[in-house]
Amino acid sequence: MENIDRIKDPILSIKDLSIAYNKGAKYAVKDVNVEVKKNAITAIMGPSGCGKSTLLRAINRMHELYPSIETKGNIFLHDEDIMKMSTIQLRRKIGMVFQRPNPFPTMSIYDNVIAGYKLNGIRISKSERDNIVEQSLRNVALWDEVKDSLFKKGTFLSGGQQQRLCIARALAFQPEVILLDEPTSALDPIATSRVEDLLVELKKKYTIVLVTHNMSQAARISDYSMFMYLGDLVEYGKTKMMFTNPRDSKTEEYLTGKFG
Repeated sequence: MENIDRIKDPILSIKDLSIAYNKGAKYAVKDVNVEVKKNAITAIMGPSGCGKSTLLRAINRMHELYPSIETKGNIFLHDEDIMKMSTIQLRRKIGMVFQRPNPFPTMSIYDNVIAGYKLNGIRISKSERDNIVEQSLRNVALWDEVKDSLFKKGTFLSGGQQQRLCIARALAFQPEVILLDEPTSALDPIATSRVEDLLVELKKKYTIVLVTHNMSQAARISDYSMFMYLGDLVEYGKTKMMFTNPRDSKTEEYLTGKFG
């Protein structure tokens, strides 16, 4: 794999990571080694089935929900091995937002934001809850739009608002890293633009790792990009350099539309 110079003080370090969906089966992700820069947006690109989402979900151990999945290698948050953390502790530090907006349908906007606290049995005072809800919604530029409707169901919002609500839910724990799996693929262009603007703003406080099938999105908002193909990390570097001067012929073919 072509790589950039080592990132100084990476927030995430992925070492020799391989993932198979069944023990003994072909690896969907093979021997990935990569370092992620703090307070930057890192995009993971590649054709369908190349291992993008598989890699992303490993970063907060989502695969442990499926006992048949085999994971080898290490992932470090700063210098701490995430495999040795409790999953509750890990998911407070590394939040996840999925492809389709998925507010909990029976919950109000307010309860959606603090759902993680309730689901993990973390008791906080009403004033703390109120503060977390307001601050999280302000962080995603949703507060002014919903402050008079906090106790309506989250599903009454538009698709773009629902996705910003899901990002607010991830931010409520004040994580260090936010993982997003194609977060705008179900949104219209205007809602997509708002979410992209939001992510650029959020990187001042958070580190963002984003799976996207949309190359122009990666070019617009990411600082670093990974290109994956058939489970391999083919190339990793600064987005501007990758798009203007890819080092690997497969990357160039993908970016010029010859496959994918």
